[in-house]
Amino acid sequence: MKILITGGAGFLGQRLAHALLKSEPGQTFTEIVLADIAPLRDAALMAETRIVSATGELTRLLADGVLHGADGVFHLAAAVSGECEADIDVGLRANLDSTRALLDACRKLKKPPRVVFSSSLAVYGGDMPDVIADNTLPMPQNSYGTQKFICEQLIADYTRKGYIDGRSVRLPTVTVRPGKPNKAASGFMSGIIREPLAGVEAICPVDPATGVWITSPRFAVQGLIAAFETPTEKCTGRIAMNLPGLSVRVSEMLESLARVGGTQAASRVRMQKDETISRIVGGWPWRFNTTRARGLGLTGPAAMDDIVAEYIADYPEAVRRAG
Repeated sequence: MKILITGGAGFLGQRLAHALLKSEPGQTFTEIVLADIAPLRDAALMAETRIVSATGELTRLLADGVLHGADGVFHLAAAVSGECEADIDVGLRANLDSTRALLDACRKLKKPPRVVFSSSLAVYGGDMPDVIADNTLPMPQNSYGTQKFICEQLIADYTRKGYIDGRSVRLPTVTVRPGKPNKAASGFMSGIIREPLAGVEAICPVDPATGVWITSPRFAVQGLIAAFETPTEKCTGRIAMNLPGLSVRVSEMLESLARVGGTQAASRVRMQKDETISRIVGGWPWRFNTTRARGLGLTGPAAMDDIVAEYIADYPEAVRRAG
C-alpha cells in the first residue's frame, strides 16, 4: 500500500509516518511519500527504505506525479491560523487551492484513494451551543476556519461522486508540540508548557479563564490512523467528525505544568494579553460531544497532567531538569 502524507516533513506528518511504519503486520505500507515545502530532516525517516521525501509546492509535486499509484492520502499540509488571518491570500493558496489540486489529482487515479483530511475545531464560531456535536452547524469566524470548512465540503462532495473515499477529522489543538513556535493563534498552548520546561520564559496571551479543546500528539496521530482504517460503510452520512479531546481552561494547563514540571517551570509563564489571539481563540468552542468518534474507537487524553507527562517522556532532551 502506498500512502501520501502532505505536510509530511512537519511535526505531525513525521509522527504519523513513524506510527505507520510501526503498524500491525496486517497493514502493509510499501511506500510512504512525505510531501512538504520544507525538506525532511528526520534522520530515522530518511534512513527508512519505505520513506520517499518529496520537497516543493504541493501543486508542482502533484503535476510531477507524486500521487501516482497512491492507495491513501493524509492531507495535513496547511497554512496556520495566524498566517491566514494576517494574509488571506496565503491561506487561500496553501489551504484551498492546494486541496482542490489534490482532489482533482485523486480523480484521475484508476481507483478512488482513501483520503483523510486534517480539519480543525476552528470551523466553529459565533453563536454556538454550550456543547458542540458533529451535526452542529459550523460558522467559522476567521479565515483559517472558513478555509478548512470549505475543504470539508469539497471532501464530502468528491466522496459523494465516488472520486475519493474521504473523511474529515476535526482536530482539537495539538499540544505539546516540540521545537520552535509557529504562527498559529493556538501556538501559545504549546509554548506555555514547552518553553518553561526548557528553562525559558513564555508569554500567555489570553485570559487564564479561557477554555480550550486540546489533545496530545499521540492521540492526534492515533485518531488520524483510526479514521483511515474505519470501513467506508461506517463513514456514511456526515463524513466530518470531531476528534475526542480534553476540555480545559488555560489556568488548569498552568496548574498541570506546576504539578508535573515543577513550580519553578510554572513561574516562567508571564501574562501579556494579545487582543488578536484572544479574539481568535476566545471564539473557538471548547466543549464537545464526540460520541460518534468514540464509537469508532477514537479516544483522547484523560487529563492535562497526562499531556505534560507525555511531552516530558517523548522529548526528554528538551526539558531542563531543574524543577
